[in-house]
Amino acid sequence: MNTPSSVALIVLGTLAALWLLLRLKQRIELSRAKHRSLAGHARWSRRLAKLLPHYEFDDPEFFTADDAPRDIAQARRGAFARLADLFAQRFPRTAAASAEIERGVSDVQFTARYRVPFQFSGHVRRHLKAGNFLQSSSGATVTDLDGNPLYDLTGSYGVNVFGYDFYKGCIERGARLVADLGPVLGGYHPVLAYNVKRLREISGLDEVSFHMSGTEAVMQAVRLARYHTRRTHVVRFCGAYHGWWGDVQPGVGNPIAARETYTLADMSEASLRVLRRRRDIACVLINPLQAMHPNANAPSDSMLIDSGRAAHFDRAAYREWLMKVRDVCTARGIVLIFDEVFMGFRLAAGGAQEYFGVRADMVTYGKTLGGGLPVGVVCGRRDLMKRFREDRPADVCFARGTFNSHPYVMGAMHEFLVALESEEFRCKYAGLDTCWDRRAGDLNAQLGGAGVPLRVAHFSTVWSLIFTQPSRYNWMLQFYLRAEGLALSWVGTGRLIFRIDLPDDAFAEISKRIVAAAVAMHRDGWWWSAPEVTNQTIRRRVRSETLRALGLSRASGRSTHRASGREAPSSTS
Repeated sequence: MNTPSSVALIVLGTLAALWLLLRLKQRIELSRAKHRSLAGHARWSRRLAKLLPHYEFDDPEFFTADDAPRDIAQARRGAFARLADLFAQRFPRTAAASAEIERGVSDVQFTARYRVPFQFSGHVRRHLKAGNFLQSSSGATVTDLDGNPLYDLTGSYGVNVFGYDFYKGCIERGARLVADLGPVLGGYHPVLAYNVKRLREISGLDEVSFHMSGTEAVMQAVRLARYHTRRTHVVRFCGAYHGWWGDVQPGVGNPIAARETYTLADMSEASLRVLRRRRDIACVLINPLQAMHPNANAPSDSMLIDSGRAAHFDRAAYREWLMKVRDVCTARGIVLIFDEVFMGFRLAAGGAQEYFGVRADMVTYGKTLGGGLPVGVVCGRRDLMKRFREDRPADVCFARGTFNSHPYVMGAMHEFLVALESEEFRCKYAGLDTCWDRRAGDLNAQLGGAGVPLRVAHFSTVWSLIFTQPSRYNWMLQFYLRAEGLALSWVGTGRLIFRIDLPDDAFAEISKRIVAAAVAMHRDGWWWSAPEVTNQTIRRRVRSETLRALGLSRASGRSTHRASGREAPSSTS
C-alpha cells in the first residue's frame, strides 16, 4: 500500500528524472549546434593547443617537407637565397630598425613568429627580413624606411576605406576644430552633438555611447544586453572575431574558459533551434565578415599547412540567414548585435544593416569611424542603452573610460561623418559590388591565363588568395608579393584589404604584380606537387610529424628541431 511519503518520493523521483531528461535534451541540442571543426569546440581546441609540440625544419628539410626531388629542392634553395639577398639589399634600414625594437615589443615578437607555419618560421625569420616600419603614405602606397614605395594591401586592419590622404585630412581638420579646447576630458566638445545626430541616423537606433576601441564597444553592448535581459549567455558563431576579450574569444588565445558563451555553427538550423529553446541567452553577436567564410577563423598564413583555405560570398544566402536569426531573436527576446567594427562603412553608407536589409537591436562601430583615430561606438535601442533602473537606484550597469569622447577623436569623427553625408562620398558606394566583382573576375582570368594554382575570393573590398593545388609552401607567396612591392599585414595572403575608391590604374598595377609574384613562385618550384598528393595526405603527414615530435620532446624533456614524416638525418649527413 502506498503511503503519502512513498507517493511523494515517486513524484519527486519522476520530476527529477524529467528534469534530467530535459537537461540531457538541451545538452544534445547544444552539441549538435556546434560546428564539427576545432574552431567550434573551444574547450578541446585549448586543450590540444597546450599539447602541440614545437618542431621546426632547417636545411635540408625546409626545402623538402613534401618529399620534393633533388632538382626541385635545389631550385627552391637557390630561389630562397636570391630572395634573401634581395630583401637584405632592399630593406636594410627597415629590417634593422625592426630588429632593434623586437626584444622590447612583445607584439612585434608575436607577429614575426606567426607569419608562416611554425615548422618553417625559424628559418624564415633568420633569412627573410623585411621589417615593420613605415615612414609615409600617399595615395595607394606606403613607404618604408629605405624609401621603397609599396602598394598597401593591409588596409590598416580595415580602417582604410577612403584612402590615407582622406584620413590625414580628417585628423588635421578635426584637430583644428577642437584646438581651443584641447585634450580636456570629462566635458564634451560641441562637435559631439553632430556626431550623435549622424550616428542615430546611420544606425536607425535611439542612443549612442562612445568608447576607445571596437573591443570595448562590443564589451559594453554585451554587458548592456545581459543587464536588461537578466540573462547570462552570449552567442557567437564559429570563427567570428569580436575583439580579444574573454567572453568572445573562448578558444585558443584565452588562457581561461569562457563559461557563459555559446559558440554555435553559423548558417545552421540546429543553431536556430538552440536560440528558440534556451532561456539563458542574452544576445547574439553577428560579424558580417563571416559571410565570406562561415564557421572558419580569419584566414592567416600561419595556418596555411595545405591548400584547404576556402572562401565564398553569397549575399542572398547570408541575408536569408540574418533574417532567420532576426526573427528568432525577436520571438525570444534576445538582443541581436551587429558587430560592424570591421565592415562598417565598407559595404554601404548605412553599414551592413543597409547592405543586407536587416535591422539589429544594437550596432557596434570602430576603426573607420574615428577618421583614422582609435574609437569604438555602441548604438542601440533606448530601452537597451539605459545604464540604471529607475526603481532600483543601486542596480547600475557601469561603463566609463578616461578617453571616451576625447575631443580630438570627436573632431576627426566629425570630419569623417560630414564627408560621408556628402554626395561625393555617397556616390563612391554606387556600383561598388559590380566594380569589385569585375576586378576579381579580371584578376582570376589573368591568373588562369598565367597557369598558376592561385585564385582570389572576395567580399566587396576584402579579399583572400585561394590556392587550387595541394602544397605545403603556399605561405611563401607573401614574400614574393613583398618583392614585387606589395605590402601585406602579418596574416599574409588571407586578408587583402582595399580602399573602396581605389583608382583603376592602381588596381591594374597591383594585379600585374600579384600575377608576376605567382609566376615567379611557380617557376621557382614551390608549387611542385607529386601526383598522388592531396590536402588530406598533407594533413596526415603533419599529424605524423607532430606525433613524432611529441614523442621526442617527452623523451628529451624539450622540443625537437626535426620531426619530418621520414627518419631525420643524422648530424653528420
